[in-house]
Amino acid sequence: MSEPVIRVRGVNKVVPTAEGQLTILEGIDLEINAGETVAVVGASGSGKTTLLGILAGLDLPSSGTVTLVGQDITRLDEEARARLRGEHVGFVFQTFQLLASLTALENVMLPAELHHEADAGDQARALLEKVGLGRRMGHYPRQLSGGEQQRVAIARAFASRPHVLFADEPTGNLDTTTGARIIDLLFELNEEYATTLVLVTHDERLAARCQRVIEIDAGRIRG
Repeated sequence: MSEPVIRVRGVNKVVPTAEGQLTILEGIDLEINAGETVAVVGASGSGKTTLLGILAGLDLPSSGTVTLVGQDITRLDEEARARLRGEHVGFVFQTFQLLASLTALENVMLPAELHHEADAGDQARALLEKVGLGRRMGHYPRQLSGGEQQRVAIARAFASRPHVLFADEPTGNLDTTTGARIIDLLFELNEEYATTLVLVTHDERLAARCQRVIEIDAGRIRG
């Protein structure tokens, strides 16, 4: 049996506040296999976005271990975690996180350029065609609708051919119709690229498309 692409053991996250210690996550144990699609759901403030950040190595737990693509990221410094993310991880955010000074094409090219890939431009053009933005490649984020910006963000996320894609409320800023199109697109590309998908969402339609749903309640996995 192959090693899980993500393995979490005994993860806790505690932060100091003016009122004392605040426990955000407690006793999290979790395994996610390669190619699996997993939705993390829960009420606002339940700890799901914190969990996503810890799984991706953007944050560290107060205790416990997190293994991502075979490496214990709790033992790595920030530089090593950033390098691991650059090699293996893609991100899609609720707020798109596109660089305003770059065109759609340049935004999508960026991950491949950072890896010094000679065909970065060709890859980016092909991905933008896949997401239906072949005629918008030269447009800047301010010239694109919210749905178009999220399509650029999805194309950029897959440009690095990530082993794991983390998405934080990818339909959160979109209307229902646009959100449905983004969901279809996300899963089509995810299947094509055989990526492991882990997403945080309030969108029941999005969660229902995943193979597994994990509910976080007051910092603990429910059930």
